[in-house]
Parts: sequence; C-alpha cells; structure tokens
Amino acid sequence: MNNKYMSAISTPEYDHAFWNALRGKAADVTRLEAGKLRNVNTYGLPSSDEKQMEEELKKESLPRRITTMIYALGNEFTIMQRDTEDTAAWVKEGASIPIYDGINDFERNNIGFFKLAGITKFDQDFTRDATFNFRKYLMDRIAKTMGRSEEEAFIVGDGLKMPTGITHPEKGAMVEVTTTELSYDDVIKLFFSLEAEYRDRARFIMNDQTALQLRKLKDADGNYLWRSSDDTILGKPVTISNFMPNAEAGKMPIVFADTSYYWWVIRKTISIRALIEKFAANDQIGYLSMEFLDGKLVRRKAAKAIQIG
Repeated sequence: MNNKYMSAISTPEYDHAFWNALRGKAADVTRLEAGKLRNVNTYGLPSSDEKQMEEELKKESLPRRITTMIYALGNEFTIMQRDTEDTAAWVKEGASIPIYDGINDFERNNIGFFKLAGITKFDQDFTRDATFNFRKYLMDRIAKTMGRSEEEAFIVGDGLKMPTGITHPEKGAMVEVTTTELSYDDVIKLFFSLEAEYRDRARFIMNDQTALQLRKLKDADGNYLWRSSDDTILGKPVTISNFMPNAEAGKMPIVFADTSYYWWVIRKTISIRALIEKFAANDQIGYLSMEFLDGKLVRRKAAKAIQIG
C-alpha cells in the first residue's frame, strides 16, 4: 500500500465517509475515493478498524492462529521464497568458517495471491439504527464468513483457485503411515516419523469424527492414547478442523505438523463495498468484502500424515 493511500484511510474524515457509505447515507465522495482499491472497486477499512478486524479474523480463522503470518502488502508480484536448512558450527578463533556441501540445497516456493470474496446482507433498518453497533456487528459477520473460507483453504486448498492446503497430495503433508483402520500403533508411528526438530512444536490436526475414534484407543495395558485433561496426544496438542477428511479410503484424516512451516501470506487486507441497489428490492444492503492472500507449506518434511489405504 502506498503512503498516500495509508495517509488517506487514517483520517477521521475518511472514517466518517466510509461508514456513512456503508450505512447507505450521503458520504463525502472525495474522501471516500482516496481509500478506493481501483482494481477491485472496494474501499479499505479505516486504520482505526483494521486492528479490530485482525483480532476478529484471528478468532475465526485457524491458519491465522497456528501458522506463520506474513504481511506483504502492496506487492502485486509473486514472491520467491527459498527454504533451506540453516546450520551453525563452533569455530576456533582464527579458523575458517566451514562451507557445507548442502549450502546451495534449497526449495523454491512461489508465493502469489488469490482473491477471497464474501457477501454479507443486512436489513436496511439494522444499518441505520443509531442504537445498534453496526460497525462491530458487520466486522464480526465478515470475519466469520472469511475466516471459515480461510480455514477451508488451509486444510484442503487446491493451489489453483485458493491457497495450497496442508492435505494437498503433492505439496502438503508427506504420507508416512498407510493403514486400513486407525490404531494406537499407527499414531505412535506417525509421531516418531516426524524429526525431533519439528516434533517439539508439532500438533495433531483432525476432525471431530477422527478425534472421537482416537479418544477410544488404548494400549495393551488399557491406557488411553488421548489425555482428556488437556486434549493432547503424546503430550502434543490436538487442533480440530472439520474441513479435515474422515478416516475413509484414500483420505488423509490426521496430520502431525510443525505448522510454523506453513506460511499464511496477506497481500491485501480486507476491503468492503456496499451493494445498495442490488438488494434494495428486499429492503436490504449487501456488503462485498474482499482480501488477497496465499498460503503454502514451505517445508514438507515438517508435516507428516496418516492415509487410509
């Protein structure tokens, strides 16, 4: 975002014009146009509201809570990301610093952007009621809508029209265990298949149905695999997403990963436009919300999975 745009959306006058426009009231067009994103015809949130929107999105969007969040705002081009395993070595005073054979070993990742658009509708009476906190309610609703779509992309995104999901067959978690039915031993095998470097900060990701199955698993001495007191397996937290597939043939029901190696890259924050005429016949106002982002696993061996054969 350029400095002129950032300055424009930071003024009280822009804030006033923006929210008047969203309520269907007369707005200062000159002030409003200063915050317009020309390529999509939506308007940036006033700076005073961006933090609240970020907080609401974090509540609703799983990737914003557990991945590495990166803000690359205002860049229209693809970002080239290279992942390599950094090393450190003890060196005697005056000795040369060793150059390792693998110094040029890296994986190149292209971080682009995808457009996520949502529609939220309100009765006109709602938007114009001075006693109703329309500003907060609209942002809450948009955050729920966008957050759910973000979570879906994080789990099952195809990398073609949305970010690349962690269960993507070629670019997501590496299948380490193949089984016909989930067992205690399968989960143990998955746990130790992840290198200790990644295991320290790893989490299990699964849906409710899979979690129910794992809650019932016991070892030979009758000890449960799942520790109910803190919802962990082998001391590692369990994250529930119902976009994860069930334990069915050909599916990947459990991922065990250090999700800090999944990058969630924000290219343009949420912008909004009121669609007043489109829903006027129903005495409603529609709100088009839009953001640009990408996401992908930048180190595949940091994520391992069980697949049902």
